[in-house]
Amino acid sequence: MSQHTESRTTPPDAGRSASPSTTARGGDDIEVRGLTRAFGDIRAVDGVDFTVTGGLLTGFVGGNGAGKTTTMRMIMGVLSPTAGEVRWRGRPVTAIDRREFGYMPEERGLYPDQAVLDQLVYLGRLRGLTASAAKASVTEHLERLGLGERAKERVQKLSLGNQQRVQIIAALMGRPQALVLDEPFSGLDPAAVDNMVDLLREHTSRGVPVLFSSHQLDLVERLCERLVVLARGKVVAAGTSDELRSTSVVRHRLVLSGDAGWVRGVPGIHVVDVDGPTAVVELTDERASRALLSAALERGDVLDFAQQRPSLAQIYREVTA
Repeated sequence: MSQHTESRTTPPDAGRSASPSTTARGGDDIEVRGLTRAFGDIRAVDGVDFTVTGGLLTGFVGGNGAGKTTTMRMIMGVLSPTAGEVRWRGRPVTAIDRREFGYMPEERGLYPDQAVLDQLVYLGRLRGLTASAAKASVTEHLERLGLGERAKERVQKLSLGNQQRVQIIAALMGRPQALVLDEPFSGLDPAAVDNMVDLLREHTSRGVPVLFSSHQLDLVERLCERLVVLARGKVVAAGTSDELRSTSVVRHRLVLSGDAGWVRGVPGIHVVDVDGPTAVVELTDERASRALLSAALERGDVLDFAQQRPSLAQIYREVTA
């Protein structure tokens, strides 16, 4: 896992005028404190608290309607919170601060009839880059994401996956001080995912906090140093993978030489799954493991009996149930 650096200095982008908000300093964290958003009588987000730590990838997961997109919109100032606040570097975030954030929204905001290069340079200018700096940054990112030869094409001529890459570049160009990305890996092939991960790691290496949402739990588990799980508008779990695993139900995998169906009758055992010679169980009584193993040895060979490392999918099901 990456280590959080307490103090770091990041020079302003070469094509951007220097300002207090473009010089990174220690404590480059996005803090979400009591964030709430109501739509009439419905609280889409209800008192959410978490921190996106500088220099780390934070995965934001939850089912449809959990409140992830609404939370991200409030972080970026697209929606005003009903209550709570967003803090940046230890103080309330400002509109000027947010100009330095890279944002990829859920709804893609591309002009279909405009050429890819022209459109991205225009968006870079809106972000405060000079024309030359914007073009240099866009050209580099197009090459790295495999779109160098498509720069003159109109967006509508691209596949959905390539349009996704263009939207990603819009968020990453220049030197964003923070990244908030809503489903950035959706529709990308494995090679594009790897390229995207390399780019994000370059940003975290200079202390940038990165928050991204995804429904791909295996990808989140592989990439993220920290996780935030949202359900029904509330944070139901947050921490490192190891911290979340430490609170998860412990499971054991038993592999026998014969059928394992008999384990259902062992006291102190909750059987999660049985598939032929393999059983996955939870021990409801600490003393049950010895009884289970003894019973298994009386029936034949025990090929494996080991504690299972809980997956993010298992943890997710437990905390959102």
